[in-house]
Amino acid sequence: MAFDRSLRRAACVLLTAALLVPAWGGLARQVRAAAQSEIDALKAEQAESQVRQEELKEQLADVKEDQAAAQQKRQLLQQQLEAINAELDSINAQISYYDGEIARKEAERREAEAKEQAQYERFCERVRAMEEGTVSYWSILFNAEDFSDLLDRLADVDAVMDYDNQVMEELTAARQELERLQAELESARAEEQAAREQQEAKRAEQQAKVAQAQKLLDQINADVAEVNRQLDAENAEWAAIGADIARKQNNVQLPPTGDGWLWPLPASNLKLTSAFGYRMHPVDHVPNSHTGIDVAASTGVPIYAARGGQVIMSEYGAGANWSYGNFVVIDHGDGTTTLYAHMSSRAVSEGELVSQGQTIGAVGDTGNTSGPHLHYEVRRNGQRTDPEAYYPNLPFIRAYNW
Repeated sequence: MAFDRSLRRAACVLLTAALLVPAWGGLARQVRAAAQSEIDALKAEQAESQVRQEELKEQLADVKEDQAAAQQKRQLLQQQLEAINAELDSINAQISYYDGEIARKEAERREAEAKEQAQYERFCERVRAMEEGTVSYWSILFNAEDFSDLLDRLADVDAVMDYDNQVMEELTAARQELERLQAELESARAEEQAAREQQEAKRAEQQAKVAQAQKLLDQINADVAEVNRQLDAENAEWAAIGADIARKQNNVQLPPTGDGWLWPLPASNLKLTSAFGYRMHPVDHVPNSHTGIDVAASTGVPIYAARGGQVIMSEYGAGANWSYGNFVVIDHGDGTTTLYAHMSSRAVSEGELVSQGQTIGAVGDTGNTSGPHLHYEVRRNGQRTDPEAYYPNLPFIRAYNW
């Protein structure tokens, strides 16, 4: 962006000399040519910056789409995490249940062990009594005094045998119950362990998904921040170049701008097919903000400079300006510029000084159009404004529905 300092100093000397010459003579033309060459170079650099800004905006839009996709993915991950948390709550509830079951079965097991031990001791007492002969079945029968007494003693033996059988059955049942409780206890413990292992696996899965979502968002946010940084830098560069252009343009003598604002087409062409502002694009049918007005006219109809000034752009649009086709931009020296687009031909060149009403081109349908017309823009201090506001007394025919 920097220019040779000697050239700057030479230009300043020439400009100072030009101010001292009362007539617009050869020296003044040399001064204007020297200053204009710098301005043209700066404007070319500024145009490149604009193209770069558009590229960065497109890149930012792509990254923001990625960011939106990442946010959607993160929401899905969050929903999965919520499901995992719900499952963890269920597992914790199961573990609490198993803890209670284990405690209860431990108590039952201790009770069954005590019961089994008591039954075992009763059984041992009967065995010892049988071995010592103190209470044997035969001694009871042989000591009978008569047949009636024998029958009574047989009944007693049956009772003893029933008692012994009951002791044996209760001991067997106690041992079976103990074995059952021990098996249930081991099963509960195994289920508890499986639930704990499942809990740990879910917790690890949860942590991995959280880390994955965070990493993705961090990366996208970093990309957005970097593109925004580059765009801010490019905007600052563009503004700096614009300030340099404005400073240099102050040294270029412009012709009189004229009286008010001249309509850029013959007086019969007052039919507006698109207004300034929000609309549905007539070619690609995508909603957009229309930056000027469209005026119906046939191919070849002359286009006039709305005011006097200097042509700062005269080219076939490319890059960010491709949709304009053939277009001309005039700087009127007071902070306003006008743009005339979709021309079939251009009659002026960049750097040329034009007067109000001078023919600068002809109506056409170049660029992104649906037919021949003039796209007309007015900018004040770089901001697009509604061109209709500059022609309050013209009887426009508005052929649009918004």
